[in-house]
Amino acid sequence: MRDPNDPVRLGLAANAGQFALLVGVNALVGAMVGQERSILPLLATDVFGLAGATATLTFLVAFGLTKAAANLAAGALADRYGRRPVLVAGWLIGLPVPLLIIAAPDWSWVVGANVLLGVNQGLTWSTTVIMKIDLVGPARRGLALGLNEASGYVAVAGAALLTGLVAESAGLRPAPFLLGIAVAGLGLGASVILVRETRGHVAHEEALAGGARTLPWPEVVRRTSYRDRTLLSASQAGLVNNLNDGVAWGLLPLFFASRGLSIGEIGVLAAAYPAVWGVGQLATGALSDRTGRKPLVVGGMLVQAAAIGAIALGDGFAAWLVAAAALGVGTAMVYPTLLAVVADVADPSWRASAVGVYRLWRDLGFAIGAVLAGVLADRLGMPVAIAAVAALTGGSGLVAAALMRETRRR
Repeated sequence: MRDPNDPVRLGLAANAGQFALLVGVNALVGAMVGQERSILPLLATDVFGLAGATATLTFLVAFGLTKAAANLAAGALADRYGRRPVLVAGWLIGLPVPLLIIAAPDWSWVVGANVLLGVNQGLTWSTTVIMKIDLVGPARRGLALGLNEASGYVAVAGAALLTGLVAESAGLRPAPFLLGIAVAGLGLGASVILVRETRGHVAHEEALAGGARTLPWPEVVRRTSYRDRTLLSASQAGLVNNLNDGVAWGLLPLFFASRGLSIGEIGVLAAAYPAVWGVGQLATGALSDRTGRKPLVVGGMLVQAAAIGAIALGDGFAAWLVAAAALGVGTAMVYPTLLAVVADVADPSWRASAVGVYRLWRDLGFAIGAVLAGVLADRLGMPVAIAAVAALTGGSGLVAAALMRETRRR
């Protein structure tokens, strides 16, 4: 029972205003990365003259490695210094990104901008996730994470669609990236002026649970990475899921362009997948609170595998649109649910660090996917590279089926 002298309360309704604000902030985080999704691979080939998928996807390797490292740092720093300072720092680092892309005289500037974007995404998205977990408590965790991820990926889709349409009429630079300047300014202003610290909610949850059960940070890393079978299965599924997303971001626009689609059509396909993914999480996060986490994780990975295979084998805008939507459905089943699994297993005292370690492994998938897809595409062709990723995704689902235990608290 809550101490009547303690003003802190857990729950979605009790923290509705701050929760809704964080949903909006995470939408701005998503829009920062969405501005690139339909444009950057085409910018590499059409403006900077890069040849070959491996060279084109260097921006994604830079983004994935720095975002993974920033996730790890964000969790540890949020536990030590608080969530809000990490969030503000992430927005400050993100401010130069669109300006660097607009001004870039060569591709190295774009790669450098994506190093900053990776840090921005790792710090800001990690802290919005952690803060929502802090606010809502254990009862509605899946719903909270579904709302968080939905806001981010609907914004990814909207920004991808908008920048694709702008680029078709106004060119690949600078017009599509003016959106990013406004988004970064809004995100920083909201985080500085309106967002409040949530570590008090963590202390309250620990008190209700009978006190903190702290772990040294190296042990959190080991437990999340391999010592706990459920956390291991979540980390490998997250890595493969973002490997898929990296392929969808970096390779699929080149694949569609090679098949004769226009920039506008590529923009629609680049937006359809995260749009379905984003909206779907409004249902799947809450569903995992009711039916359990494991069925959604395993089923979602298998749906993704089938959808990616359909993209490799399909032909024509309509077929690819259906496959992109199916990929969004599978990703929506997995994405908030894996975060809920990690939050279920971790004690509140080391939960932020565990989320950071999980997101380290998950976002390494961007870099691994870029290297794997680039090498296979250059040597064997893009359809073979896409089909190989489909097979890998199916295997990941089977690993989760074998290792993961159900973590939902009944």
